Amino acid sequence: MNLRIYEYILAVARTGHFGKAADDCNVSQPTLSQQIKKYEDYIGMPIFERDNKNVQLTRNGKELLPYLKTVLDANKTLRQAVQNLKNPEEGRLYLGAFPTLAPFYIPNVLPRLNKAFPKLNLFWVEERSPDLITLLKNGEIDAAFLALPLDTSDEFEVMPLFQEKLVAAVPASSSLARQKILSLKDLKDEPLLLLEDSHCLSGQALEACKWAGLKNRHDFRATSIETLRHMVGSGLGITLVPEMAVNTNFENVTYVPLKESNAQRTIGLVRRKTSPIKGMLDKVVDLLKYNPTKET
Repeated sequence: MNLRIYEYILAVARTGHFGKAADDCNVSQPTLSQQIKKYEDYIGMPIFERDNKNVQLTRNGKELLPYLKTVLDANKTLRQAVQNLKNPEEGRLYLGAFPTLAPFYIPNVLPRLNKAFPKLNLFWVEERSPDLITLLKNGEIDAAFLALPLDTSDEFEVMPLFQEKLVAAVPASSSLARQKILSLKDLKDEPLLLLEDSHCLSGQALEACKWAGLKNRHDFRATSIETLRHMVGSGLGITLVPEMAVNTNFENVTYVPLKESNAQRTIGLVRRKTSPIKGMLDKVVDLLKYNPTKET
């Protein structure tokens, strides 16, 4: 069955008029009318009630309409998938990033991607790392920016991109704010504010701090870096933030570099080993291997 007939039926349902529907579909009205009548004969029931002035869906036609739309949507998705595979640089690319990376990283790299792939339709998904891994497994995204190392099965391929330092965010009114550089041991008497456990930054901060004896506040878990920033600004503790998340416009917080080399995070792009667009993703990785703290 020619799927164009489904388009004709949806057009008539939308416009309530065979002539207008024919114009929308760029066919003659007799052709559209004949094809719909032929389809009604084929399925053995009318889809439209007709008279000289009006046309409307029958009750069966109303029930049938969502299924016709589903078929057309699926066909459109299939055509798009074929186009993506034939020429990924002109198709759609779904990328994921976790919340403590996305708002700082994506605006920085998006101009690069748009310039390199002007015909590419980029779609971004911001979710926590466990959710991104699930989306990646299910094929709902093509790749994800994740913190490394990643505890995954053999189904993923990890492509490291860059390392980023963590810096101490301390109350501007504290003596720590007057230091040019700090050691994690200098912070051991300060309450450590962290994100919820499901945020990978929380684990990275704890990994960097555990040997120095820093004690985190178990009575508080933030949901975002901005919340942490306000808590630090209120004098309720200190935290570690990625270098790209530093916001010097926030007057009540001062950011101080750390001596420790392990106070950092590694970011990589993760894809399925079976991905049909590996070549395209290799180009993305080559493009984005840069120091994120420098202007692009």
